[in-house]
Amino acid sequence: MTDDAQSAPGWREILAPQYLTRFLFLCLGVWLNAADSLVTVTITPSIAQDIGGFRYFAWSVAAFLLASILSGAVSGRLSLRLGLRGALTASAIVYSAGCVMSAVAPDFLIFVAGRLIQGFGAGAIMALCYVATTALFPERLWARVFGAIAGVWGVATIIGPLLGGLLAGPGLWRWTFWLFAGQAMVFILAALTMIARQPKADAAPAPIAWSQLIALTLAVSGIALAGVVSEGWQAAALGVGGVAALAWMIAVNGRTPGALLPKAIGDIAGVAAAGYLMIFAFEAASVAFTVYGPALIQARHGVTPLVAGYVITAIAGGWTVTALAVAGVQNRDGLMIRLGAATLLVGILFSIWAMPRGGLVAITLGMLVIGAGFGLSWAFATRRILSGLDEEQQALASSAVPTAQLIGGAVGSAAVGAAANALGFGEGIDPAVAQTRGLWLFALFAPLAVIGWAAAWRLGRRVTT
Repeated sequence: MTDDAQSAPGWREILAPQYLTRFLFLCLGVWLNAADSLVTVTITPSIAQDIGGFRYFAWSVAAFLLASILSGAVSGRLSLRLGLRGALTASAIVYSAGCVMSAVAPDFLIFVAGRLIQGFGAGAIMALCYVATTALFPERLWARVFGAIAGVWGVATIIGPLLGGLLAGPGLWRWTFWLFAGQAMVFILAALTMIARQPKADAAPAPIAWSQLIALTLAVSGIALAGVVSEGWQAAALGVGGVAALAWMIAVNGRTPGALLPKAIGDIAGVAAAGYLMIFAFEAASVAFTVYGPALIQARHGVTPLVAGYVITAIAGGWTVTALAVAGVQNRDGLMIRLGAATLLVGILFSIWAMPRGGLVAITLGMLVIGAGFGLSWAFATRRILSGLDEEQQALASSAVPTAQLIGGAVGSAAVGAAANALGFGEGIDPAVAQTRGLWLFALFAPLAVIGWAAAWRLGRRVTT
């Protein structure tokens, strides 16, 4: 056994001079993704009030998430072609360009385009930061660094809504994106300084599942467009077409080079299929609160964007705290999966009532319970998914967990936008309308929560050997 393997790495080593700047560099890359998402959730209602666009309200979230999936899928090939330094630099340039477009957007559709470009950059940066971890740190420090990177999301949960709340005034929200563009420039300089130039890799780039990515784009776009067309038959056709494209993406998964998901997802009775369905369904069901929650809270309760932002990010806070609390649980995967799924179902059903009809305390409680459900089950669901696969599929299966979550978020965002327009929220949110029709806006996603619970119940069943 080597000395590296024997030594027990701690924070002191990571924060030592030879590693500190590298560690901060990676944290900045993750921050650009984490804080950007949380800040934008807080300020989007102010943006829509300032430049119009409630009709396309949810598109900004769907566009960012969809672009993150697409860029994450091609980031490996980008790294092989440009080298890690070139790939990180190019991704940060794209992200910065998207920030500038969002900052100067004269209307909401231009803002959505900026968010799309930001998503392309942010998704690639996030994926490449994990690659950079293995390039910048010795193997004995990887686990500690990966854990710290995850902790950046916890920090963003606290600082993100604060930053968004401070800059949510008329016109001030634009400074948020100028600020992130500046941080991207710092990231570019750090990448050029810290990461050595690499020769082009001789290995053939991994194949990219273009057909699946195109199908996913069509699915999200079709569902989103269903909410803005004038004729009912057009909306129905677009919605059905979007769902069909999503189903086709899953159907061809096992026959697609560079597939987004492991082949085992085709076995609908298997562990992996149940796990990914659980992740997708719960994310799609809960993202409605993230997209429209801040706007409804501000309209109904007359609070500032800062307060609304913190209420919604209670989901992330509940997730982080609960995940840390149960991190040491062993040999109870099935129990924790079922407990977490039941908590999620209760939290979502309670929040369907609380968001349009309850007080701020009730809404915050609902968000915390949803976050706790994710925290209770997430790590155990991931482990159960991986345990049911052979070694050849495990690497793809692990990376497919966040991919399934992003797909759920993108599809759910597009769907809630379409539902909101159909319910009369296309021109803004009236407090009285929010209290009556708001219940239906979230109740439409209750079946997805039930599907997620049923999939989790199957995933959590006792494994026989």
